[in-house]
Amino acid sequence: MPTPPRTNRPLPAILISLLSILLFDIMGLIIKHLSGSYGAAELSAYRNLFGLIPAAIALWTSPGWHRGGRRLLIRQWQIPLLRGAAVTVAQFCFYLSLGRLAFATASTISYANALFILVYSVPLLGERVGPFRWSAALVGFAGVVMVIGPSQAGFDIDALLPLIAAALYAFAGVSSRMMDEDVPSPLINLWSSSVSAAGAFALAMVLGGFSPIGPLADLLWIIAMGICGGGAVLCLIIAYRMTDPGNLAPFAYFGIPTAFVLGWLAFGETPFRALFPGGLLIIAGGLMIYLRERRLSRRG
Repeated sequence: MPTPPRTNRPLPAILISLLSILLFDIMGLIIKHLSGSYGAAELSAYRNLFGLIPAAIALWTSPGWHRGGRRLLIRQWQIPLLRGAAVTVAQFCFYLSLGRLAFATASTISYANALFILVYSVPLLGERVGPFRWSAALVGFAGVVMVIGPSQAGFDIDALLPLIAAALYAFAGVSSRMMDEDVPSPLINLWSSSVSAAGAFALAMVLGGFSPIGPLADLLWIIAMGICGGGAVLCLIIAYRMTDPGNLAPFAYFGIPTAFVLGWLAFGETPFRALFPGGLLIIAGGLMIYLRERRLSRRG
């Protein structure tokens, strides 16, 4: 029986992915704000717990889920299980980096996930990647090296944390494209978020448990963090299931200037020397991939 063609709606997928970037940046600002009082594993656990709220609401309001009999079991249960485990580690690394690095620096390095998306697309999705796209990926990776490289005066091992997070987040994004088309995106998100929540709570307990939540404002920030993070992941899953990952990869770089502006407005950070020219190379690599894909699609 032939495999049904995959959905390909690039424009709405791009718009949804841009919304996810904005939500991720807002979530990151909240995490950095709270990192002085709570550990990375604690914040990850809270983020996943409250992130289940938008996942559950989206699932309940999904017409496709109701038409399919409101099933909760997934045939490919191994994929959301692996996604959840990857996100658990990615969140811990990224949240830890937000407490130790400038917001824009940590965010810029994490956007190297677009490069990893290209790498994963070959073995996981069977995409064909030519020399031009690999060259573009190398340009972007050179930018990452310049941001975190040993020539930077402020370099330390903490700069590797968002890079590890980027690799794991990219796997989580690409793997959602491997799911059956008839599985609702909110159901995938609910499964992965549940696994991530369990893993984050276990990690927090291993690392010393939970600190008492301070004033009411902290609780409200924590709830907002979870809702923004859960909504961002849901948007990302929907976007990746609507088009090829390569079409979304370059637009992830819009998060670099927004992270810089938000970090400046919220914390007065201006890490120009750490981000340039490496940040420009990261953007250039993504744009090279995008322009190449656009040219090939026109030929087709």
